This record gives sequence, structure tokens and C-alpha cells, in this order.
Amino acid sequence: MRFNYEKMKEHSKPYIIAEIGANHNGDMELAKKMIDAAKECGADCVKFQSWSKDTIFSRKVYEDNYFLRDDYRNRTDYTLEEIVDKFHIGIEEHRQLKKYCDEIDIEFNSTPFCKAELDLLVDELNVSFIKIASMDLNNIPFLKHVASKGKPVVISTGLCGLADVCDAVKCLEENGCKEIVLLHCVSIYPPKDEQTNLNNIDMLRNVFGYPTGYSDHTLGVIAPIMSISKNVCIIEKHFTTDKEMFGWDHKISADPTELKVICEAARHGYKMLGSYNRIVNEDEERRNAFQRSIVAARDIKAGEIIKESDIDYKRPGTGISPKYYEFVIGKQAKRDIKYDQLIQLEDF
Repeated sequence: MRFNYEKMKEHSKPYIIAEIGANHNGDMELAKKMIDAAKECGADCVKFQSWSKDTIFSRKVYEDNYFLRDDYRNRTDYTLEEIVDKFHIGIEEHRQLKKYCDEIDIEFNSTPFCKAELDLLVDELNVSFIKIASMDLNNIPFLKHVASKGKPVVISTGLCGLADVCDAVKCLEENGCKEIVLLHCVSIYPPKDEQTNLNNIDMLRNVFGYPTGYSDHTLGVIAPIMSISKNVCIIEKHFTTDKEMFGWDHKISADPTELKVICEAARHGYKMLGSYNRIVNEDEERRNAFQRSIVAARDIKAGEIIKESDIDYKRPGTGISPKYYEFVIGKQAKRDIKYDQLIQLEDF
């Protein structure tokens, strides 16, 4: 399945993004193995993160040496600046990964964190959509540059209140971008069940009128599978081949077994939602076999007036429906009707 914005607006199979992010740990061979695994699981797209030590953090963050993940606390064998530099992917590595994805037929994408990275992804690598991290929803100069590219834009909304989302959407619209997908997201790794708030998927769709999806940071597969019932057009899930690997997001990522379950659920689950309008799928023969008809509760002689106590309701449903019981009561039998026999209009 290829990214198609028009199809996103319809009720169709969710587009599955395996968010490799920086889980490749700066190793391009590992990145390719993860791409292979995501493809085998059934993902439609693998997504990375395009940043360098000069585009994601200011000098103050490096001086504070603050690590966001528990994996990094109390470590003294490297600095934050060193690990960011090690985990980033350069221009040539972007080209290699895009080429590899093309070769095995899975879509490549990445989240840019500056204008130059965006230019590389769109102008050279020709990604089919632009993914914006929630931390950049208030980065108005960057959003204006995003809108100028003429590509569909997928926005994560974690970290942001509704006002921030409104401002970001307004900025994109005013600068010519009208193809927007909003992803409900909770930027806690992992969130508690009560913090997941999948109902926000409906809220974002109702408020903004754009297709909505879900970017998941929970553990396991329950939340992304449940999101299918919200008519999501995209499911994004962090992905790794080994949850115990050293790195930023491995522990909260789906492994191949879990990603395959999510992909299978997406492939079948959206069909199960079906139509809002009531549709009777069972054929007439099956309905007749299971529904009931009015039958005689005793032997009824010709000339007798049929009372309510004289009738019962049993399968099959090929006779007079029980909903017409008042029509039958008070009628005179014009011929004998045996016990348990279906009563017909010709009987009175």
C-alpha cells in the first residue's frame, strides 16, 4: 500500500508506518535488517529521523548532558553529544536507505528537524509525505517551509494542546497546504492506559475535518489494534528487532512478532467495521431457518374462534410472523389445524 492522501479520506486499510527512528543505533547494516523485518511483517512504510547534533539540540542541552531515556542514566562512558552524533544518519546514508527501500519495495520516509533535512527528503529523495514531529508544531518558520513543498503533511500532536494544533494547521493552510493528516499521540514512553485517550482520534477528526491516525507509544499491541475501530488512516508504531538492544526507543518499540500482529489486524480489522447503515447480510433461507412463525398450540377444529392461548411461536419463519399475532387472534378457523402446525392465511 502506497501513501495516497485521497484514499486516506476514505474508510480503507490503515497505512502502517514502522517507526525505526534512531533504533538503528547508527549502524546502516542494522537499519537494513530492520527494513527487511518491517517489510516481512507487512508494514507499508519505514520511517527514520533526520537530525544531526547541530540541528536537534542547542549547546545548553549538551552542556547539561541530559538524557531522556532510562537507558542512559548514570552512564559515564559517553556524553549526550557523542551518542547523538553516533546515532544520526548523514546525507549519503539517507540515499543508501532510500535506495534499499526502493529495491525491496517498501516506502521510505523520515522526520526532518531542520529546513536542510526537509529539502533533502523532498527535493532529492522525493518522499511521498512530510512527517512533522509534535515538538515542531510551534515552529512556524519551519512549518511555512514545509507548506511550500506541496506535499501531504502528517502531524503528530503529542506534547501539544489543542491551541498549538490549531496554530500549526492554520499556518499550513494559509501557506498553501491543504492535505493534512493529524495523528493522535501521547509523548510519554510509555503512557498509562488512562493517558492513552484514543477518543482524541475522533475529536481531532471532528474539530479539523482532516483524516486522523494514531502514533503509538504504548507497550504491546492493544492500543494500535483498538485504534482501528476509530477509523484511523495511519498507524505509526516504533519498531525494533530486539527490545533489549541498547538505544533510545527499543524498550517501547514493537518487535517483529508484535508488528506482524498489528499489520494483520489492520488488514482485516477495517473491513469488520463495515457500514454505518444497517445491512442484513444473512440470506433469506438462513433468516427463515432461524426466525419464528405462528403455530397451533393445540388441535383447533374448523369453526372455532382462535384465542391467544391457542397459538405459539416456533421455527421456521416461513409462515405468519409473530408480529401479526393480533391479526390471527379472533379469526375463525375454516378447517382443522393440527397441533404444532404452521398457521396459514388460508386456515381462516
